[in-house]
Amino acid sequence: MSLQQDVINRFGVNPAIDVDEEIRKRVDFLKEYTLKSGTSGLLIAISGGIDSAVATGLCKKATDELTAETGKEYITLGVFQPYGEQSDISDSYAVAEAFKLDKKVETNIEDGVNETVLETEFALKSLGIHKHLSRGGKGNVKARTRMVVQYALAFEMNLLVVGTDHASEAITGFFTKYGDGAVDITPLSSLNKRQVRQLASSLGVPQSVLDKAPTAGLWDGQTDENELGITYGDNSDYLEGKQIDPAAQEKLEKQYLKTEHKRSPIPGI
Repeated sequence: MSLQQDVINRFGVNPAIDVDEEIRKRVDFLKEYTLKSGTSGLLIAISGGIDSAVATGLCKKATDELTAETGKEYITLGVFQPYGEQSDISDSYAVAEAFKLDKKVETNIEDGVNETVLETEFALKSLGIHKHLSRGGKGNVKARTRMVVQYALAFEMNLLVVGTDHASEAITGFFTKYGDGAVDITPLSSLNKRQVRQLASSLGVPQSVLDKAPTAGLWDGQTDENELGITYGDNSDYLEGKQIDPAAQEKLEKQYLKTEHKRSPIPGI
């Protein structure tokens, strides 16, 4: 079996999807897991990007249906988590408005991140390493701080934390270990980026979000495709079993192998 086929089998991506069926399947998945967990609903961090927007739409459908079917209130809590000023925060609020979220809250992570970075730099200095935390290092602190806040809210409100990672991110390891990769449930995991976009159009994600370049928002000017050097078009084609440019395939498979530790269970003995 080729590495490409092994990857496709691992993530369960289909070469083509029926959008309505995929939405129904994922809403039912969220409903079933919420009931089994005994929780009161779902928490989703809304970044202003397409992935979290799609996850928000699925979550709201799931909790609305559970409320109607059980007579008990289930909620979707939308959480906005800017670091200081976020230029596109309006897109996060537009997503919440589009899906009529009654429960939403903004938690600015700037002070928490800066304190963690400062303490880390003091620690480095005491070790004889006189340097500022790297851009990537600080980006990881941001991602992990966001999850600390999400889980604190989820604990107090008896909610499940919903992840937005999908197969196109998983194959490249394009998530922060114990950051956005640390969640309770992932309703998009067997979709590639192209398919996530298909669901977005059907669910009614705001056009401003559909038109944006994908970004993790960890520093100014960061975009997924520029950072990885791999387009989501090639990435999605690969996961659908299509042939792509050999150089792009080599880069994608190299990234997949390099980031295996992010996808594997914690080793122990």
